[in-house]
Amino acid sequence: MKKVLLSFVIFPLSFSPAGAQKQWSLRECCDYAVEHNISIKQKQNQCRKSELELSTSKNSRLPDLSGSVGQNFSFGRGLTGANTYTNTNTSSTSFGLSTSVPLFTGFRIPNEIKLNQLNLEAATADLEKAKNDIRLDVAKAYVQILYDMEMAAVAHRQIEIDSAQVRRLEAYVDNGKAAEAELSQQKATLANSRLTFTQAENNYRMSVLTLTQLLELPSPEGFAILPPTEAEMNALSQTSIIGPDQIYAEALGVKPEILSQQLKLKGTEHSIKIAQAANYPSLSLGGGLGSNYYTTSGYDSDSFSSQMKNNFSQYISLNLNIPIFNRFQTRNNIRSARIDLENQQLQLDNTKKTLYKDIQQVYYNALNAQEKERSSEEALQSTKDAFQLMQAKYENGKATITEFNESKNNYLKSESDLVQARYENLYQHALIEFYRGKDMVF
Repeated sequence: MKKVLLSFVIFPLSFSPAGAQKQWSLRECCDYAVEHNISIKQKQNQCRKSELELSTSKNSRLPDLSGSVGQNFSFGRGLTGANTYTNTNTSSTSFGLSTSVPLFTGFRIPNEIKLNQLNLEAATADLEKAKNDIRLDVAKAYVQILYDMEMAAVAHRQIEIDSAQVRRLEAYVDNGKAAEAELSQQKATLANSRLTFTQAENNYRMSVLTLTQLLELPSPEGFAILPPTEAEMNALSQTSIIGPDQIYAEALGVKPEILSQQLKLKGTEHSIKIAQAANYPSLSLGGGLGSNYYTTSGYDSDSFSSQMKNNFSQYISLNLNIPIFNRFQTRNNIRSARIDLENQQLQLDNTKKTLYKDIQQVYYNALNAQEKERSSEEALQSTKDAFQLMQAKYENGKATITEFNESKNNYLKSESDLVQARYENLYQHALIEFYRGKDMVF
């Protein structure tokens, strides 16, 4: 196992793009993705919109103020200043300023404020869930790069072994100790190994491209990740696995998707109260100022300032609106709001069940990955010992080239299986910590 990890530490340097000046840690990748992801920016805008809606509902308690200016021209028979009718032209100019303030709205305004406050908190929780989703995607892509780097290292080691055997057989052919057919067979094996290495390189480049696209980077050129240390990998992959029920209990208190649905459920309760507010009378206080200027063609009129002063008026009003019958609209709105409450409760229950199912899958995947890593370590040691024995037999002429390649392939496959198991174990353990509300960092 240590030999495999050593190749992992040394070999990936050949894959780092030319001119790379920085290696990105998983935390740096997650932070950068969260800051630059377009979907997250859209969620942030939704939070800003919810803040404005909350501000609007709070401001609905304030008085309003409006002004009016009117100009009227009348032609034909009309009333004169002497209170007689005659055919003449008249004009009038009016000015007004009015205000009103709600005194009682059936508790509609306070419930709208509370609803918008809950909507803002839910939008914030949805934003945090979006951040967690991108962190998961980044961590998965990050681990895939680590895996592809290691697989490329294994493929490179296979080339080294096959190249050494080709050189050995070429020397034997020159000395007449081996046949050309045997050398040709080994050269074909070397060509296949090089093809495997080329495929591994391509897989690595594609995994790097995937991660850089998640980070919204313009190009993967110059990008490289910082591999975790042996101590960091062991610390996470060897962490004891707690039961799914305990993980679920911790997740309920920290996962933003649960909090979001709980807040939305509370919001539907206030939506019912808002609908019920239409059954109550509403009371408002109003007031205003006004004046006008009036002229009649052919008659003398007081000056503009004099008329504005003499015609100045003020008023104050108290308006009570009592709902009696509105074609069952209020009743149906209340029923609809109660249906929304039931649907939101079902949505919360479904979110909890989905979370528990995900945790169950992660838990059993982690157990399987842990056991698979142990088994792969044992298999690697066995195939390594077998390969070393077969290599000695082949070099002493007691085994064929076919037997040698078969043993070598088994050994390298065991290395590949261990690589896969190691990073699967690492990722599943990181997922468990993630569901427990901890940072997914290694």
